[in-house]
Amino acid sequence: MHVPNRYFSVVLVTVLISLSSGMAFPGTRLVNANATSQPNSRKTAQVLPQNNSQSQVRRLNQEGIKLSEQGQFAEALQTLEKALAMSQENEERSVNAATLNNIGRVYQNQGRYSQALKYYLQALSLNKELQVNEKTPGQAHIALGKTYSNLGYLFERLQKPELAIFFYKHCVINREKVRLNPAAFSVPQIDAYNLSVAQTYRTLGEALLKGKRIQEAIRIMDLVKVEELEEYLHNVQGNEQTAKGIEVVPAERQIKQKMEKTLGDAVALGKELETLRQIPPQKRTPQQKKRIEELVATQQKILDEFYDFISTAVVTAQVDQISRTARQQNLDLESLNAIRDNLARLPEKSVLLYPLVLKDSLELILVTPESPPIHRTVAVKREKVYQTIAAFRQALQNPTQEAKQPARQLYEWLIKPIENDLKQAGTQTLIYAPDDQLRYIPLSALYDGKQWLVQGFGVNHITAASLTNFNTVRKSNVRVLAAAFTKGSYELKVANRQLTFSGLPFAEREVETLAATVPGTKTILDDAFSPKTTVPQMDDYTIVHLATHAAFVVGEPEDSFILFGNGDRANLRDVATWSLPRVDLVVLSACETGLGGKLGNGEEILGFGYQIQKTGARSAIASLWAVDDGGTQSMMSSFYALLPSGKLTKAQALRQAQIALITGDLPQAQQQSIGGSLTHPYYWAPFILIGNGL
Repeated sequence: MHVPNRYFSVVLVTVLISLSSGMAFPGTRLVNANATSQPNSRKTAQVLPQNNSQSQVRRLNQEGIKLSEQGQFAEALQTLEKALAMSQENEERSVNAATLNNIGRVYQNQGRYSQALKYYLQALSLNKELQVNEKTPGQAHIALGKTYSNLGYLFERLQKPELAIFFYKHCVINREKVRLNPAAFSVPQIDAYNLSVAQTYRTLGEALLKGKRIQEAIRIMDLVKVEELEEYLHNVQGNEQTAKGIEVVPAERQIKQKMEKTLGDAVALGKELETLRQIPPQKRTPQQKKRIEELVATQQKILDEFYDFISTAVVTAQVDQISRTARQQNLDLESLNAIRDNLARLPEKSVLLYPLVLKDSLELILVTPESPPIHRTVAVKREKVYQTIAAFRQALQNPTQEAKQPARQLYEWLIKPIENDLKQAGTQTLIYAPDDQLRYIPLSALYDGKQWLVQGFGVNHITAASLTNFNTVRKSNVRVLAAAFTKGSYELKVANRQLTFSGLPFAEREVETLAATVPGTKTILDDAFSPKTTVPQMDDYTIVHLATHAAFVVGEPEDSFILFGNGDRANLRDVATWSLPRVDLVVLSACETGLGGKLGNGEEILGFGYQIQKTGARSAIASLWAVDDGGTQSMMSSFYALLPSGKLTKAQALRQAQIALITGDLPQAQQQSIGGSLTHPYYWAPFILIGNGL
């Protein structure tokens, strides 16, 4: 149900007339992911030091929200008002702000939108005051950002998408500042928000795409990946690129200026108010008590004026201008220009492809060096995409099963809509940032009805453009450290399952062939291949090749690992402690994902790529399923025969090696040793290049 604009003429006074206590929400999703999206409880805001008073306030907040979710709104408000009084009495300002947010949530759940806005704005003002006094972006920035998210969610419910976008953006802006000091994310906080941060980012991306604000959507789709990494790995370090957040476009600046002035005035009053509240109530003079009342009333008046401002015809016209300007695609956005510049400087014609999997559609964004970003929408349900991905993976992992049908369907969804655009751009390499379960399938194995996609394009996976250095050229003097697990077996517990990992018979031949191809290669086998002896040597080489089991497992980062030849393993957190600034490429030639057939959202693959980058290494090659041992040896032999010449980039060397297996254009000795065809994508498709493809 649409909420008429006339309700925005209501002026906030001490007691507001609610819009309607029984009004149905407009037709948007009902989301409260706080209970499920992050079981470690790191996603909520407002720092909560442990003492009896704050513990009690926290308990009351939890009870209040639970009552609200059960439809017991009066009881919920009564409980939260008690928590609010306690936090005010004990001068726990961050806890006070969290409680104000939760009271707003209850009113919003009732459909009493103006009351909800009143409390959100009070929380915003208080969090802004705390943020201004914070020397290093941290807890107050997080809380301020997530209060902006609540405001965005409210305006989304009110079917005012441009105002929703404006406030969601400010959640992102504050969040990304904190990423330079990521330890701040780890402090426990009160549940006080409608959406998790990752949902805020994705919701913002969806809203920008629906509004045809494509250039801005590219930025948020990139930062979605960074936030997913944070929720999976925690303490993900940002950089100068991520810290810029998302641009406030010219047409939004009038609203921003008014908002900043409003909050600045409220903060100035808040400083005086805080000084007076330091005086115990029983010791305050009548004049001080009166001044406190005046300051509270003035603060509320300032917030009321901002509420009136965003309801005026001037702002309505400004919002319309935002849509028109963005749709004309004449924005000069720094983040987009940086991506275009990176693409233009690559030696091969490259484009950046961002898919976004939504409930009822697949959104495709294509960025080229020369033209405005291209947006295509494919009307397909998320469940259908998931089903096709599962069918494709099943076919890919069985060389006797036909894989072309699901490969063709995925091509129709992911590539066909941009096929002509790729041709016009003269594309040679797709720089690909997959989303959700698309991370579990190789883009190179899509099928157009005549040939596999790899026969037309190289494919280079990235975690996020803002975290990737596209243009660092690899060192010309190739030096390889090649290690292998070839014999014996180990029983390992993996995500509550007991599994046996046996040595790889062809792995010894794999590293021996590599050593024969690249002079000076050092080989380490079995028991000698241990973390203690291997890891310290890695940074002496430009390529580290590990022919051993690795597993990307749905769950915690500790569940995913690389197995060493002596039976030790390094999980994803361990990998991040490696120092490999001189390494150009890390190769894991026997990886596996989706153990037991369980697929998540691919965050473990995203996390692996990021952790390798965090070591300082420029790129990695990994496989998406357990590959035939002989096929892997043949694939790697072809790859290393091409790479050292320096004539091909890593992305193109991998592509040519894959094509060699498809066409059978292999040395006769390799064909004889394998004794069969390797044309099925089972053999060549699992290998993906992540990071810098040069």
